[in-house]
Amino acid sequence: MDSPAQPERTPDGRYIVVNGRRWRATDPEIPENVAADLRRHLMAARRAVAASRRNEDKAAEGLARSRVHTAKVALGERGTPWWEQSITERRQRWEDGAIELGTDQPDAGRTTP
Repeated sequence: MDSPAQPERTPDGRYIVVNGRRWRATDPEIPENVAADLRRHLMAARRAVAASRRNEDKAAEGLARSRVHTAKVALGERGTPWWEQSITERRQRWEDGAIELGTDQPDAGRTTP
């Protein structure tokens, strides 16, 4: 099975371009297994937003939107731009988000003394 085509990136690598619109790219320092788990949570949260809207459940929608935001921040797609953070701050951001979302691999990439 072929892998999906990667979106166009700006020359600096900070953004992807989809249909002529720039979107902040995922932090490239996030280990792939952690990024994949965060994306899985992001997609589940987006589905929960859609379901809550269909059911006209404002409380559930708010919780789902909060999860979307947490995943996007952890991926570096919202919040302080990842290129303005130190590697320590970047690691802390994705680890905090992973813990909050309950991912399987919250501390991947962390070295132990």
